[in-house]
Amino acid sequence: MAKLNVTDIKIELTKNPKEKPNQEALGFGKIFTDHMFIMDWNEEQGWYDPRIVEFGNLSLSPALISLHYGQSIFEGMKAYINTNGDIALFRPEENFARLNRSAERLALPQLDEKFALTALEELLKIDKDWIPTEEGTSLYVRPFMFGADEFLGVKASSNVKFVIILSPSGAYFKGGLQPNKIFVEDEYVRAVRGGTGFAKAAGNYAGSLLGQKKAEKFGYAQTLWLDGVEQKYIEEVGAMNIFFKVDGKYLTPELNGSILPGITRDSIIKLLKHNGEIVEERKISIEEIYEAADNGTLEEVFGTGTAAVISPVGELFDGKKKVIVNNGETGEYSKKIYEQLTGIQLGKVEDPFNWHHLVK
Repeated sequence: MAKLNVTDIKIELTKNPKEKPNQEALGFGKIFTDHMFIMDWNEEQGWYDPRIVEFGNLSLSPALISLHYGQSIFEGMKAYINTNGDIALFRPEENFARLNRSAERLALPQLDEKFALTALEELLKIDKDWIPTEEGTSLYVRPFMFGADEFLGVKASSNVKFVIILSPSGAYFKGGLQPNKIFVEDEYVRAVRGGTGFAKAAGNYAGSLLGQKKAEKFGYAQTLWLDGVEQKYIEEVGAMNIFFKVDGKYLTPELNGSILPGITRDSIIKLLKHNGEIVEERKISIEEIYEAADNGTLEEVFGTGTAAVISPVGELFDGKKKVIVNNGETGEYSKKIYEQLTGIQLGKVEDPFNWHHLVK
């Protein structure tokens, strides 16, 4: 099967460019740029027909295998205009590597990661004017892949689509970092080891929605998920990884096969260690956190993910026990690590890891 390169990408520019939105009114995931990237795969040809076309609806059969059996994966990353006016991404190679790990778990074909990044760069150059520049804003990048067979049998699809769409997004925290209230879920579980918890599979997120609705019913913003076997050990918060600062150390659940290996998580761990902080990746029981709160050693809690980068936690509640973290305020180090990481993303501060990826 021939290897694809940039010259294979067909480009069909829109004849009806849309009006750019007001940057101050941007939300998340509701506005889309003028163009998208699409590529197809089948067992005989491999990946073929890479193209950048006008953003629009896909024509799908009601017998689409992914609609019935969930053979679908995705990624999320952001593009920025950096301080020099260039388009920049943050560790995009890691996103495409993780997409391939998700693809393997859901019996989808492997991408050429370098070509996928090249395709994204070409798309970004075409839709550069859509990248917002107000503080805290970004262009959200959503690559996704799904089985495209028209077939009701349960099997791995022999036809697949890969698509990248772009969405200008507003600041996650318009008034600065604001702590969230978290509900500790002890009825439903998100994933178990050996399943698909480590993959960005569409079904993982569908399975989390009932727990999220339950948290909201109690007046809480997110769900803290416990392990699926003993419902004792902390795994994730909402769609984010989570960190606890306890007695001067940073604790985060170890990757065990049911936890998503977050790229922001990995970046935070590397930054903390670079700053001379102690980080422990291990099993953390919810009781250990309650004990730390009771004895005064629980200092800060924050979630990490692409959308928020850092999401401070001001309260934990399991229906019986309530824990107030740092007087319900954003912690000093949560602010510091947020500013450090977003500074690297925007090219404002030193990048000792070479994470700031320029689109040329």
